[in-house]
Amino acid sequence: NKDDIGSRDEPVKIERLWFVARSTTTIIAASATDPTRAAELIPILRRSVFREPGTFGFVAQTSLFGRGFGGSRVIDLDITGPNLEDILEIAREGIRVLNREMPRAGGTQIRPQPGLELGAPEVRVVPDLRRLADNGLSARDLGVTIDIFNDGMRVSEVTVGAKRIDLTLMGTERNVTNTQGIASLPVVTRSGRILPVDNLASVSVTEGPNQIQHLERQRTVTLQIRPAPDIPLETAIDIVRSKVIEPMRAAGFPDGVAMSLSGSADELQNTWQAMITNLLIAMLVVYLVMAILFESFIYPLIIMFSVPLATAGGVAGLVLLNVFTKQSLDMLTMLGFVILIGTVVNNAILLVHQTLFHIRNEGAEVAAAIVEATRNRIRPIFMSTLTSVFGMLPLVVTPGAGSELYRGLGSVVVGGLALSAVLTLLIIPPLLSVASGLLERERGKFAPGTAGEAAPVAAE
Repeated sequence: NKDDIGSRDEPVKIERLWFVARSTTTIIAASATDPTRAAELIPILRRSVFREPGTFGFVAQTSLFGRGFGGSRVIDLDITGPNLEDILEIAREGIRVLNREMPRAGGTQIRPQPGLELGAPEVRVVPDLRRLADNGLSARDLGVTIDIFNDGMRVSEVTVGAKRIDLTLMGTERNVTNTQGIASLPVVTRSGRILPVDNLASVSVTEGPNQIQHLERQRTVTLQIRPAPDIPLETAIDIVRSKVIEPMRAAGFPDGVAMSLSGSADELQNTWQAMITNLLIAMLVVYLVMAILFESFIYPLIIMFSVPLATAGGVAGLVLLNVFTKQSLDMLTMLGFVILIGTVVNNAILLVHQTLFHIRNEGAEVAAAIVEATRNRIRPIFMSTLTSVFGMLPLVVTPGAGSELYRGLGSVVVGGLALSAVLTLLIIPPLLSVASGLLERERGKFAPGTAGEAAPVAAE
């Protein structure tokens, strides 16, 4: 009901609230009656969820291209090593340092994956290698025997008629009914003796992790860090690297334990390199196409001067947008600069092409040709620019639900087109005057019928 949305001066209203509880994770979600105010629910949910001590997690507004519950702004701090207890201790220390350098009160959210508590009951069997060797057994033999009594073990496959049936080896008891029974399981040695498990290994009841995560075959605990909205991702990565990893590494890690960054940290570096490569390729392709069309390498350089002008306009548009709302320089916003490369050169192309037409086809002087080309082309230049700017302006000024994803891209394109349309008319004609005066003079010297031939004489 639209009447239930309320005004901007009223507190945001929740339309639906639901949660899913699992053994290791709880998911809470809510939707606002006004979709454009969904982000205002974030602090409300954070206050209620993280009120409990020791609670970790993320609260964020999901986006169209979001990656998981954390989104695309998640930094993964991986702690790897052979000993789980050492890894958990370093992870707890890492969270303490992160809370000091990037406090939760500022909006930073941290989630360990898996958890930092050893809350799952575990029966740990540690083989005694000396006793096993005395009885002609290996640690694998002991493990296989315990597995057979506990779960059974598939050893082969037999065919009965047209059916294939698994041949499973089991102990006399299908399952161990209590933890104490594992220590009494019989193990047959190679000499035929039967010994209980506790004669060949130490059996203890302890606690273990609910989930074991591996990275490159190493046990791993990942601290997933979601920086505050006002902290750029690159700045957050630098803080984690310089104020968390390096000081803790200098203080010393247990043997085999290491810390490294992954997730958005690696993706940001790879994407940034790919974006720079795409920008350079786009500029090169545009330049070569114009060099072929104008049969010159100088005129395309003049046209390419409009690209820095558009870049300045795109940056100005993004800065102006940040005066009214928060918009970071994300990869979709960077795509706006790629779009500008192929768009803003159109105005300069119109000026250069019309000028060359007047010079080469009509024999006009360079200065007069430039003035005439500017007078003829200024109207289509402003017509195409204004239609593009006003067509994309609603995306920047009055975005709807979900369109904030493209708001930065729109501000870059609008600012770049608007500024380049004005500055192109101020900068391109003077550059064209200098270049055309030299190039067309040289072209006239070697044009057919002008070199090595006498000028025709008019006869009456």
